[in-house]
Amino acid sequence: MLIKICGLTKVTEADYLNANHVDFAGFVLFFPKSKRNITIEQAKEIMQALDPSIKKTAVVVKPSIEQIRQIEAAGFDYIQIHGMIDPALFSQIRLPVLKAFNVKDMDTIADYRLDKNVAGYVFDAHEPGSGKSFDWSMLSDIPRDNKLFFLAGGISADNVKEAIKKLSPDGIDVSTGVEYNASNKTGKDPQKIEEFVRIIRTEQKTYNRFSFYK
Repeated sequence: MLIKICGLTKVTEADYLNANHVDFAGFVLFFPKSKRNITIEQAKEIMQALDPSIKKTAVVVKPSIEQIRQIEAAGFDYIQIHGMIDPALFSQIRLPVLKAFNVKDMDTIADYRLDKNVAGYVFDAHEPGSGKSFDWSMLSDIPRDNKLFFLAGGISADNVKEAIKKLSPDGIDVSTGVEYNASNKTGKDPQKIEEFVRIIRTEQKTYNRFSFYK
């Protein structure tokens, strides 16, 4: 089970991801509406502190070709794209793409199934990054293919086991669910990250043992 922690904003948060051996780190770029929006330079500083094994993902909304080229030059491993972009522009992307869908545009997934540059899908709530969940049963009829299947949107330590049991995704994408709730603290909470990762790893071991005895 892949674990993606999204919305990093501080260098210290890299230590939390390193300590828990997560798989992906997400950085919100070129989207001032988000409280997690950071600059390319800030992202590069955080990335330098990450373990090399952690895949660095730029998270963007309808990026321009100039923004895409900046992301490619910065050393990211993946680009996660929200919203629709022109197919001609999409074809110029040189990084593996994680195409994000929310409850409004899940019917467009067929447009990307045959695209070799699309490495996976991220299924999110109506408002990505809001910490709100959605009806996961909407995804039960989506055919699986050879691309990664990430579940996002309102996932936390309280419901991640249920999410895994219902959908068996390839990966879990979390942001709000591992952040501080206190008004005097912002950003990622190392204790919540540790608990979140522990639950997923425990659930995975349980599933593997069950599968072995089938």
